[in-house]
Amino acid sequence: MEVKAAVSRVESINLFVDDLRDCPDGFTLARNFEQAIEILKNNSIHILTLDHDLGEDEQGKELPNGYELVKYFCEHGLRANKIYLHTDNPVGRKNMYETLLAAQRRGFIDSDIEIYHYPITKNTYSGT
Repeated sequence: MEVKAAVSRVESINLFVDDLRDCPDGFTLARNFEQAIEILKNNSIHILTLDHDLGEDEQGKELPNGYELVKYFCEHGLRANKIYLHTDNPVGRKNMYETLLAAQRRGFIDSDIEIYHYPITKNTYSGT
């Protein structure tokens, strides 16, 4: 009797997290923190690219931003093969980058995740 092993192939997606910019080809879009968490928890991520500022609510209060997402990512040991920061916010970029590197050094996230402080795609905004 021949036993065949089931081969499970998990396809990875690329995730673009931004409240305003156009989503590049080949990426899945998350417009806010909650959408990003849902996608991160339920998919294998190859490339994760992050904005810092993710909008405001109706009262003008800042919504959870990319830095909050980075902290969640690190606290829960989530995974992406590569992480890029496409934000134009220099302070937010530095905070996200340094937090990711520190989490990696401390073993909260995998040491083989490639972390880049610059974008992989051109930032575009069509306003639609």
